[in-house]
Amino acid sequence: QVQLVESGGGLVQAGGSLRLSCTASGRTFDITAMGWFRQAPGKEREFVAACSRSGRSTYYADSVKGRFTISRDNAKNTVYLQMNSLKPEDTAVYFCAAARTYSGRVYSLESEYDYWGQGTQVTASS
Repeated sequence: QVQLVESGGGLVQAGGSLRLSCTASGRTFDITAMGWFRQAPGKEREFVAACSRSGRSTYYADSVKGRFTISRDNAKNTVYLQMNSLKPEDTAVYFCAAARTYSGRVYSLESEYDYWGQGTQVTASS
């Protein structure tokens, strides 16, 4: 009922910036919380950031706090992840996720989301 498509990934030097976008289609009015996860080679998928339906409540993994910013434009059915001061350890496939409900808790678990995008590669070279 909901499809998510990420874009904006690419190759950047350490210290540089990228802005990821995730556009939703289908029954977008069912979406409440949205989040970003990432998976590096040989590692499990990990939580990056999440926000409420309005975007007013945001949550970040400690590893990206102060460097990444999640935001959303509901008129465009799009959520963004602004990534600044990128480090080589940020290199991963980044996935957008959406939930049908929002409890007010930090949506840091994969099981809390109902829809997933296909992922976009981010590479930060040293």
